[in-house]
Amino acid sequence: MGHLTKRRLAAAIAAATALSTLVACGGSESESEKAKEITFWTPQTTPQRVAAQEKVAARFTEKTGIAVKVVPLSEADQKQALATGAASGDVPDVMLHTSTTTAAWRSQGLLNTKAAEEVVSELGAETFNANALKAFSLDGKAGAVPSDGWVHLLVYRKDLFKAANVAVPTNLEEVAKAATTMKATGVSGIALGTQSGTASGTEAIYSMFQSAGCQLVQDGKVTIDSPECTRAAEQFKVLRDSSTQGDFDVTSARAAYLAGKSSMLLFSTHILDELAGLDKANPPTCTQCKADPTFLSKNSGFITVLDRNHPAQYGATLGYGIPEGANTAGAKEFIKFMLEEGYSDTLASATEGRIPLRNGTKADPNAYLDAWGKLGVGPEAKSSVAELYGPEMVTQIRDGVNAVSLWGMGTKDSPLAGAVTAENVLAQFLERLYGGQSPADITKAMAEEVKKVQAEL
Repeated sequence: MGHLTKRRLAAAIAAATALSTLVACGGSESESEKAKEITFWTPQTTPQRVAAQEKVAARFTEKTGIAVKVVPLSEADQKQALATGAASGDVPDVMLHTSTTTAAWRSQGLLNTKAAEEVVSELGAETFNANALKAFSLDGKAGAVPSDGWVHLLVYRKDLFKAANVAVPTNLEEVAKAATTMKATGVSGIALGTQSGTASGTEAIYSMFQSAGCQLVQDGKVTIDSPECTRAAEQFKVLRDSSTQGDFDVTSARAAYLAGKSSMLLFSTHILDELAGLDKANPPTCTQCKADPTFLSKNSGFITVLDRNHPAQYGATLGYGIPEGANTAGAKEFIKFMLEEGYSDTLASATEGRIPLRNGTKADPNAYLDAWGKLGVGPEAKSSVAELYGPEMVTQIRDGVNAVSLWGMGTKDSPLAGAVTAENVLAQFLERLYGGQSPADITKAMAEEVKKVQAEL
């Protein structure tokens, strides 16, 4: 559980070796020459996204004279490569990674948290999304600098809801009731990750349980067997049973909604361009979509904060970390550039999945979020979120990303929460839940398994 595959491990070691070679080749350089170059690891690895990041890096070089080597490396491979490099003293200067990885690296002493804290202070802590800043922090001190992320949306068919006289849900119990009602009309009530033991199942559990006020762990005490979590497990089974097509993973859930075969969908903001027919790889295929490819975008509503009483949305938060032993001065300048002059172009490399976690500046608190709403989405970036869904959707997404909350974030429980998520611990129990075991027994078993992970940390 949680281990790299042989292929990914080989790729990570190869990347680490390549980086070591780069450093070794520069061994004769003076300290002043080394200070004029940095290496940047990014998990945004598609050719189009790499090219976009290289263009921003080139602007930084033009401004500062500091050369940047952009190295596309998935986060899983970053973990192995950093461990290998740290042992030999060869590390990158800046890494873009998630907050859960920050917690693990921080506990291992691999991050220069003082440098990250200085960048946050210089840019202004108040200019960042408060929850994101908390996610990257421990005891109020930042371990990395928040950059961008995505948030889960609950997408629903406005036309189908209206025909069935179903109100827009405002909590998990209402979502479950709506899903059951919609199934009776002949479509799946909701499409979300329900496959046991999978990452998609983990994300769906995380998303739905959190919105019901369920906490995995608090102050070191495992609480996944609390009454709130047990009720969430009960409703999760109702959601799963509302499917007319069996269990879903991410791909099949999206396909079901795009085909008009589900009345609701739990998905990240990456769905925004696809609903509007802007992604040729994942086009809408519903009956009405043949005549109007934008039918689903026109007839879909979005819930970005499900329960206002528990505003805890699931999402991903990416930030810039500086390893111990890095070119700290160059790294700090690069991060500040990426979050100021180069910010909009950086976000535009994948607009629908890169929502700013630095909302604005001291002078204009929502400057970057407003700019994001005007960036083109989809592979060809033809239209913006504001153009497709209206300016109010930008505000909705701001509310959603501001509500992103991850179990254990900002506390000493974050490494445990990260391990439980990475190892799909909770999703391993879904088949037993579907098979008729009581929700109370399921959450009790989940708690015991989480405690085992806790004991191994």
